Amino acid sequence: MNSLASKKLSDKLAKKRRLALVYFVLLVFFLGLASRLVYVMIFDTKKLRQVAASQWTSKDTLNAKRGNILDRNGNNLAVSADVYRVDFDLTSLRTTLKDKKIDSDKFASDLSSILSLKEEDVHKALNRTLDNDLPASWAPLKRRVEKPEADKVKALKIFGILVTSDTKRFYPSNNFISHVIGHIDDDGKGVSGVESQYDKELAGEKGQLVYTRDSASNQLFFEDSRYTKPVDGKNVILTIDGVVQKYAEDAADKALKENNAKGVSIMIMNPKNGEVLAMVSKPDYNPNAPRQGAKNNDELFNMWKNRPVTNLFEPGSIFKVITAAAAMEYDTSKEDDKFICNGNSKISNRIINCWELGGHGTENFVDILRNSCNVGFMEVGKKLGKENLNTFIKKMGFGEKTGIDLPGEEKGIVLNPSKMNDVDLATESFGQSISVTQVQYMAAFNAIANGGTWIKPHIMKNIARYDDGGKLVIDKSYSDFNKKQILDTHLTQTLRGYMEKVVSKGVGSNAFIKELNIGGKTGTAQKAENGIYKDKKYISSFAGLAPYEDPKITLIVTVDEPDESKYYAGQTAAPVAKELFNNIFNYLAINPKILN
Repeated sequence: MNSLASKKLSDKLAKKRRLALVYFVLLVFFLGLASRLVYVMIFDTKKLRQVAASQWTSKDTLNAKRGNILDRNGNNLAVSADVYRVDFDLTSLRTTLKDKKIDSDKFASDLSSILSLKEEDVHKALNRTLDNDLPASWAPLKRRVEKPEADKVKALKIFGILVTSDTKRFYPSNNFISHVIGHIDDDGKGVSGVESQYDKELAGEKGQLVYTRDSASNQLFFEDSRYTKPVDGKNVILTIDGVVQKYAEDAADKALKENNAKGVSIMIMNPKNGEVLAMVSKPDYNPNAPRQGAKNNDELFNMWKNRPVTNLFEPGSIFKVITAAAAMEYDTSKEDDKFICNGNSKISNRIINCWELGGHGTENFVDILRNSCNVGFMEVGKKLGKENLNTFIKKMGFGEKTGIDLPGEEKGIVLNPSKMNDVDLATESFGQSISVTQVQYMAAFNAIANGGTWIKPHIMKNIARYDDGGKLVIDKSYSDFNKKQILDTHLTQTLRGYMEKVVSKGVGSNAFIKELNIGGKTGTAQKAENGIYKDKKYISSFAGLAPYEDPKITLIVTVDEPDESKYYAGQTAAPVAKELFNNIFNYLAINPKILN
């Protein structure tokens, strides 16, 4: 009996110990749980609120409408149309396809048919994964979808397909002024031209809609939502005059064809304020299809180049105007100085020819400019010396960017006087051994035209927007002129008179129009490739101003690699300038406000 009682007592104690252990474990568990709850409530509150909020709230980005680009007369050159984009909420879409037993192949077929996509593109988006190979929760499908197609996608009523607002950039005139305007990429960001230069102003500011949603991701309209309205981009009004631009575009197309040339570039400006009235680069491209016609990236970027801003060239004899101005400023050559041209000159054991191989005979300072005599200008350069000539060249802005408000500007190449030899000095004097851009040359040429003031060339006239009443409000006008008086007014007046003789009695006679008093200079430069001048490859240019007494208009025409049978600038570029001056001044007679 004692043994049995002892066993019962032992079992009872064992049960108590097990029960105590269970109570202890439960106590520890509940204490741990309580501690965790206390920790979560005190320390993890912010994080958990964010997680919870992310589950019942949604944030939608609202795109701003990109501003328009207009010419100075208010004509639209680039506009934004309201379109749509289609994306996948993959988490919801997978569930929908499964619950509704929709075959993925049929889904891809239906959607690709509506959106003009390949079925494989829809499958690719549907099966999108993250970098760690886990399924993605979102995938883009197509941007810039027109309303009829967007409505058809909505009519499918498949939860998980997102159709939201988007914008499409449209260039109404296709290739017209394409290099100046530029274009945007698939994300709506400016890639080139004004679209890139003024991207911030054009793009505006994106808005946001934050709202509460249910378990099916539908918006709960009775709950509070936060709406930040997108701010539409501002409009950029250019200095370009559409009519003058059309004259330049037509003239460039004609010159390109008639001269069987590689390219033609034209700039037309108001010399008194630095406004670019027209800028043309041919061949051009269509910004509505900016990649069309290019086989590779090299061809693509070459096609997008705005040559007046980006392309360097040896100016040839149009640079004699600059050399003449330097000689007049330093008083190293005078109007009645005598120069003798026998067709060539020997410089450091090298024979350098004049374009007139038979020679020009005896000339004065005005004659060597009128006749574009290389021999005469080599003598002018020798009298000036390397230091004086290059100091003047730098003062005129060569070797530095002008700062024009267009991307991709080159600064040109000017030799260091300490590294120049006598041959370099001779050739630089008549416009070789130096590389410039059209924009750079025109900034210097305008200083001669306007009485001696260097003014920064520019393409933007105003930044504007429409107020709530539809009234155009100017927020900003161009003001960064960087004006510098670099030449004596009397000197420029005299030099313009010399240039008038170039057109009325000299090598620029093919640009002559009696009533307009045009002054100008032709230039035919042999092209260099890898430091070697190439036979039968030339760049022909004409720079002009009118009327020479008080110029209202300046222009430059450059024909790249014209047909070798007719390559002199007097034959190729001067006739183009004549046509342009005639058209522009007829236009000015009825619409003088373009110079305001």
